[in-house]
Amino acid sequence: MAATTASKMFKLALIQLRVTANKEANILRARSKVLEAAKNGAKVVVLPECFNSPYGTKHFPQYAEPLNGTTSSALLSMAKDAEVYLIGGSFPESSSDGSSKFYNTCTIWSPTGTQLGVHRKVHLFDIDVPGKIRFKESEVLSAGDQLTMVETEFGKIGVGICYDIRFPEMAMIAARKGCVAMIYPGAFNMTTGPLHWELLQRARAVDNQIYVAACSPARDENEAGAGYVAYGHSSVVDPMGVVVGTTDGKEDIVYADVDLARIDEARKSIPVTSQRRFDVYQDVSAT
Repeated sequence: MAATTASKMFKLALIQLRVTANKEANILRARSKVLEAAKNGAKVVVLPECFNSPYGTKHFPQYAEPLNGTTSSALLSMAKDAEVYLIGGSFPESSSDGSSKFYNTCTIWSPTGTQLGVHRKVHLFDIDVPGKIRFKESEVLSAGDQLTMVETEFGKIGVGICYDIRFPEMAMIAARKGCVAMIYPGAFNMTTGPLHWELLQRARAVDNQIYVAACSPARDENEAGAGYVAYGHSSVVDPMGVVVGTTDGKEDIVYADVDLARIDEARKSIPVTSQRRFDVYQDVSAT
């Protein structure tokens, strides 16, 4: 794992957006919040999973659009007008190859409006907690097949979506390839959220000694189509596992200062990066 030599600090903003059934209104609301975050000094801004539509298998086909459709055009404009790196949450993407495939897709944008990366959710959310929740994304969605890391002026940033956070290999690989942060737009629910939302973020941060952030939609039990209720609690965790920014379930913007020197401090204090035993177990980042 390469240690960062950067000494820069930047402000990160997680937009915990209230998502409605109105796609156009959601996009306009997101734009307003991105501009607000930039005005308050944020340099990297994150939107939540399914920021432009309700979250649910019945909604994905209805709201899906091509990768370079209306939503991507709006995200490009947000990033450019706000002059921020924008991790554009996710939206339901319809395949452009003539198939009937749908993806849960995050696009990442530079301050000049350049598309830096596209992440299609790799691990589909197929769970069944008896008596509490059953959800099968694979009934509608197809899985992505690539890891995503993008270059910024602050260093490389890895991106996953929601359920991806439960698979530690993604963050391990990102950290060992020089990423300073893993960012996950996500929508944990009222069963899995209280159990694991913060726990998983802190675990990924401590294991890899990087920043980890997860951005949720706001909680709204009254919104039309809200059969799936998001937990909220968007959070930022530092390389020592300390939660340095969080909120509750309401619509909000979480701000946190990301100090890249903290990465080097953590790795010098607890030098697991130099103490790993790849002679005993495999380095998952080796290709």
